[in-house]
Amino acid sequence: MTDGPVLGESRTRTLLIVAHAPSPNTRRLRDAVVAGAGEAGADGIDVRAVAPLEAGPDDVLAASAVILGTTENLGYMSGALKDFFDRTYYPVLEGTQGLPYALYIRAGHDGTGTRRGVETIVTGLRWKPVCEPVLCRGAWQDGFEDKCRELGMLMAAGLDAGVF
Repeated sequence: MTDGPVLGESRTRTLLIVAHAPSPNTRRLRDAVVAGAGEAGADGIDVRAVAPLEAGPDDVLAASAVILGTTENLGYMSGALKDFFDRTYYPVLEGTQGLPYALYIRAGHDGTGTRRGVETIVTGLRWKPVCEPVLCRGAWQDGFEDKCRELGMLMAAGLDAGVF
């Protein structure tokens, strides 16, 4: 009996992207994350992008890693992402400890309150960050998409390599 996949056996891992994307620019960021994950060349990774109001505990429990995306709303995460956490927190608490996650924030100001709010919740869940949050601050810049694409690539490649 083995603890992992047998040589020659494929093991698909799921990268779940839960991103609030209410505007054309935030959809561009979400799409860049998805594209980056696809560009990583990680054949054993299933990339699923789900809106926060549609994602539920089963999605999180099936995930091998999560990327969270949110706008900065009044110095906090979007109401949609907060709703996602409200509905999923207790059902996933015991089953997802140690889950690798990353965060990107589209912040009109500085994003610190948004970051603090998300990090407080994921700390309670005992999820593990794989990198510093990607903060897309201030007026729109095309470079925001590059940062998000790199984040998707990092997560998919890390999962595929078994780093997290």
